[in-house]
Amino acid sequence: MADSIYIRRYTELSDSGTPFVSVTMVEAIGSTPQDAGSKMLVTTDGHSYGTVGGGKVEAKAIDHALSMLKSESGGVSHTDFVDWNLRKDVGMTCGGTVKLYFEASNHRQWRIVIFGAGHVTQSLTRLLATLPCRATCIDPREDWLAKLSDAPNVEAVQADDPPGHVASLPDDAFVICMTRGHKSDLPVLVEIFKRGRRFPYLGVIGSKSKAAVLRRELTEAGIAEDQQAFSCPLGLPIGTNHPGEIAVSIAAQLLEVRDAIGSQAPTP
Repeated sequence: MADSIYIRRYTELSDSGTPFVSVTMVEAIGSTPQDAGSKMLVTTDGHSYGTVGGGKVEAKAIDHALSMLKSESGGVSHTDFVDWNLRKDVGMTCGGTVKLYFEASNHRQWRIVIFGAGHVTQSLTRLLATLPCRATCIDPREDWLAKLSDAPNVEAVQADDPPGHVASLPDDAFVICMTRGHKSDLPVLVEIFKRGRRFPYLGVIGSKSKAAVLRRELTEAGIAEDQQAFSCPLGLPIGTNHPGEIAVSIAAQLLEVRDAIGSQAPTP
């Protein structure tokens, strides 16, 4: 029963995109508070389920898991292995040793936010559903949101005021504007630039002429030209105007930018 509850809780955390660490006691020698094979789940709120011994061992393991979740060097998955002497490393009177395996999931997950749930977004989210990312689509139309991929890493957000969600976007999100037209893309861009938001990637679907119109209207809205940093047209110069092929070109560009950023990151 305990194992089935652990698996269910692990699956819930994984599917919801919640950052968490699974801790497994792979070896226990001597006087130890728990046997090998015991497991525990830790979220940013602390202990979530299970045990690897309670007391000082568990407290130290929770602290170690939390430090992994707070680490800036983590990726989609990050692992660690420790070998602790209970007396020397943990401060217990017991004379045993424990070996623990830590695995962080959904840690610093690649996040993509799409404004608009139209035809290209429908195709794009089906592609993103197969990638190690978490995609959020924001649109006022419930019927279009209902057509999105039902994959666990794709989230649909119904919003009558999409620009109102700009303030809560994570700083590391890749942001795409693909609403019904430039008149609904513009308020999102204005809100982004007025708030001084700087995302790793900001793109707007459309042609070069649309980009020129948007830049002129942004200037009229009080946004300085040197602040108007966004990509338009979207995607790599491949394929046709078929929504599915546009989606492939956008996904490829997102991967290209993500990998370029990753290659510039300092080695931890």
